[in-house]
Amino acid sequence: MTDEPPLHRRPTEELPGNAPQHPPSAQPQPAGEGADPTDGGPVPLIAPRDGTPEPVAAPAELAEVVARFAAGTGPVALDAERASGYRYSQRAYLVQLRRAGAGTALIDPLPLPDLSALDAVIGEAEWVLHAASQDLPCLAEVGLRPRRLFDTELAARLAGFERVGLAALTEQLLGFTLEKHHSAADWSSRPLPESWLTYAALDVELLTDLRDALDAELTRQGKSAWAAEEFAALVRTGARPPRVRAEPWRRTSGIHRLRGARAQARVRSMWYARDQIAARRDAAPGRVLPDSAIIAAAELDPKDEKTLLTLPGFGGRSVRRLARTWLAALDDARQLPDDSLPVSPAVEGPPPPHRWAERDPVAAGRLARCREVVIRIAGEHNLPPENLITPDSVRRLAWTPPEEITEESVAETLRGLNAREWQIGLLTPDLTKALTPPTT
Repeated sequence: MTDEPPLHRRPTEELPGNAPQHPPSAQPQPAGEGADPTDGGPVPLIAPRDGTPEPVAAPAELAEVVARFAAGTGPVALDAERASGYRYSQRAYLVQLRRAGAGTALIDPLPLPDLSALDAVIGEAEWVLHAASQDLPCLAEVGLRPRRLFDTELAARLAGFERVGLAALTEQLLGFTLEKHHSAADWSSRPLPESWLTYAALDVELLTDLRDALDAELTRQGKSAWAAEEFAALVRTGARPPRVRAEPWRRTSGIHRLRGARAQARVRSMWYARDQIAARRDAAPGRVLPDSAIIAAAELDPKDEKTLLTLPGFGGRSVRRLARTWLAALDDARQLPDDSLPVSPAVEGPPPPHRWAERDPVAAGRLARCREVVIRIAGEHNLPPENLITPDSVRRLAWTPPEEITEESVAETLRGLNAREWQIGLLTPDLTKALTPPTT
């Protein structure tokens, strides 16, 4: 539980036109004096209770924040703002924290890229984040790594909430509305506008209150131990950078329209040319050249600048300045010998499910039965099926089941697929039956 007195909450049941979406105990209750259920709606939260702090950007200011948070008590609410869609990297451009007794701090990690001193004083506390997997890698880059955490988005999924965004949960459970119109802003820009800083501070204002409400609901549903396993797994793996995909150019939007290996070679050549420029500029690749332009050039294969610049996506000034780069990439693909053209990649793991019936009807039957088990058990426990077990794990289990199908062997296979113990306990008996060939 947080040691900070919560803001006054308003019960969602009393909001006109807002029928409860969840069990009554999942709805907010008035938080003592000051709650006014006659106002008729959720309360817009437009400013932090202590005002909007200035971003910390100097070592002396950071030392003061470290001292404040060392003296604070209870969980630490954290968030980070990136510049996805604007920058090549996924680094943090603002870090927000709040703790009872310490207030809220906004830290600019551009001049302060090492926050390990802060990590040392809050590391043993429980960290509260929303959608932690999105922020843990960039927090780790600046030296912030949780030992314990509570993910409010994941908790809401486990509790069966249909809407799990921060603003939706804050309104449903706490009776306050948060504006989210700066979520896609360019947080790498400086100086950051006052309205953006207020938005950033509000993102951590109610996190610990939300944590307490969700924790109570998980306890009521008997899911606290499940959540603890999920949170522990996030602590172990959440800070790892995303796995580098083999042949990432194959994910170019619209590539399915192309026919032939030579056209794919043109996409590959232009994709890597764009990626080098994007990395050098620290700009999102789509801002250097949109995927649609790469596909258009791969389809037409223009050989001169005039033809290239007539294609969709090549009209911008910065794109036109790079015309020689794009033409050189296309020429490189044109000069490739046939044995250097792209070939279909080897498929790791099971084939796409729509091909199972043709390739292995017995496996297709196993998959259908396993999916039925997952959907039924997820429904019984008010869980999204993908939070009960990942679809990829179900496919792998059904495609290559244990040689001897027993509850022990199925449980061990699930464990090898990184299933949690609570998931294994719920699923193993019925999945074992589903994997067993039906008797005729």
